[in-house]
Amino acid sequence: MPIKILQQNKKILRKMADEVSVSDIRKIKIKKILKEMSDALASQDDGVAIAAPQIGYSLRIFVVSSKVLKAGFPERGLSQGDGPRGSALRTLRDSDPVQRAPAVKNLVFINPKISKLSREKEWVIEGCLSVRWLYGRTHRSKKATVTAYDKNAKKFTRGASGLLAQIFQHETDHLNGILFTDHAKDIKEELPK
Repeated sequence: MPIKILQQNKKILRKMADEVSVSDIRKIKIKKILKEMSDALASQDDGVAIAAPQIGYSLRIFVVSSKVLKAGFPERGLSQGDGPRGSALRTLRDSDPVQRAPAVKNLVFINPKISKLSREKEWVIEGCLSVRWLYGRTHRSKKATVTAYDKNAKKFTRGASGLLAQIFQHETDHLNGILFTDHAKDIKEELPK
C-alpha cells in the first residue's frame, strides 16, 4: 500500500519537528521512516524531496531524490513539482545511454541546519507534494550550506546552488512548520495534464 503524503490541512505540517537523537539514527525505527520517505518520494513523478512531517512523522529529517543529482536534470525553477520537465528528463534518460549511469542514492539529511545562505536571492517557481496542485514564486537564496547527519549517523556539511539550494530551504521550512504558500507570490493552481 502506497505511503500517503499529507496535505496542507494536517496539523503536523504546522509543528516544529523534533530532533532525532544521534544515538537513534541507526535504529530500525529511523531506517523504517527513511524507507517510507524514499518510497513516498519515488511514488511521485514530479517529487524531488520530502520531509518526514509530510508522511506523518514530526522529526527533523528530509530526503532529496537522487534524480536531482543526475546529469541533465533542470537546475532552476522547481522544488517539489514539475511534470513536463520531469517527463522530458525521463524520456532523455531512457533514450540516452550516457544518462543511464550507475544509480545515485537519495540524499538523507537528519537534524539539518542551514549554516549559510547567500545574500544574493532570486525568485523561483515552487510547488509542494503537500500543497497539490499549487505553484507560486518564492524568494530564495541562490546558495545554501547545510550541516546534518546521514543515515549512518555521520555528520557532514554540503553546499549547493540552484535547485539543490532551493530544496534545502524548502525542506528546512517544512521542519519548522512553514509551507511555501506562507511566503509565495502569484500562487496558481496547475492541474497535471
